[in-house]
Amino acid sequence: MPIRLSILGSTGSIGRSALDVVRHYPGMFEVVALGAFSNTDLLAEQLREFRPPHVAVADEAAAARLDLSGLNTRLWRGSNGLEEIAAMSVDVALCAVVGAAGLKPVLRAIEAGNRIALANKEPLVMAGPLIMETARRRRVDVLPVDSEHNAVFQCLQGHSRDDVHRIHLTASGGPFYGKPCEARRNVTPEEAANHPTWDMGKKISVDSATLMNKGLEVIEAMWLFGMPLDKIGVIIHPQSIVHSMVEFTDGSILAQMGPTDMKFPILFALTWPERVREPMGRLDLTQVEKLTFAKPDFSEFPCLHLALKSARKGGTAPTVLNAANEVAVQAFCRKRIPFLEIPALVEHVLASSPIENEVSLESVLAADGCARERAERYIEARFQTV
Repeated sequence: MPIRLSILGSTGSIGRSALDVVRHYPGMFEVVALGAFSNTDLLAEQLREFRPPHVAVADEAAAARLDLSGLNTRLWRGSNGLEEIAAMSVDVALCAVVGAAGLKPVLRAIEAGNRIALANKEPLVMAGPLIMETARRRRVDVLPVDSEHNAVFQCLQGHSRDDVHRIHLTASGGPFYGKPCEARRNVTPEEAANHPTWDMGKKISVDSATLMNKGLEVIEAMWLFGMPLDKIGVIIHPQSIVHSMVEFTDGSILAQMGPTDMKFPILFALTWPERVREPMGRLDLTQVEKLTFAKPDFSEFPCLHLALKSARKGGTAPTVLNAANEVAVQAFCRKRIPFLEIPALVEHVLASSPIENEVSLESVLAADGCARERAERYIEARFQTV
């Protein structure tokens, strides 16, 4: 029987890679539902190729443009549409909706009892306790698709969490690693999105350039693996060959290595606990010239420091961090603020926003909305003419 699959965020980088995996293994998967925000041109192509019975388009205007002629596909409109297809019974729901918009669909998919292949880190950053408790209650597996967390998950197979001394999440350092702060002053969105080793969407590429992406991943790892903050560290590894490592109490370190291609962790998450016998490629270690590792410098990457600070504070602090960062990155990509203003904006919102200790859907959504308003006010006050 094929693996029945829904993909939330099918037109994004992860969604497109997931469909490449489906193409590579004909007969192994059945696409039941696709969901996207507004890219209906690409979505229409995907629908005609994979012919799922359900599709959701979050943007109402874009949904009205979607051409379904000749297809036996039901259209679900608006943000509620993504939640509806998330709740459909499948073997695996791949959740790859960028940003806070992915929170409610993830919760709906878990409540429906679907195994989760989680590619968007923001839901766990915003509401880690709520998501993992819901997954435990519904006895749902949450499998990480992020290459770093997927690597940790693989290294932990067959090992007790009590034997873990430390998780080491690797980071490439982004396109500006090692360059002086002054050289980043006039960075353009295109330069920030030009990641040296991974082909990713614009938002996550900018987050990698600030290393906020790694800070969010630390918070995500705390909830995915049930580890305290002091057992999770970040190591700069520019080659992106070692995707992450787990150090055990006896001093042994297990590392997961592989090509810098997101199709590999996607395939693992979709087929776990099995492994396919026909790989999409292999890593040739004889072609790897060197592997280097270094500690991150907080003065070079203040966003990482802010993320760890929010993790220590707990409650809705990570929610505030994530919301402020989303607004900041979007503003930078629209050239409303300069690159170096991203951490300043996030720090201001994190310091000035109320933090609730209780993490519920209501408190998370309230904190998210409040932080976004404060971030917008900050931009308007400081960059009215930008």
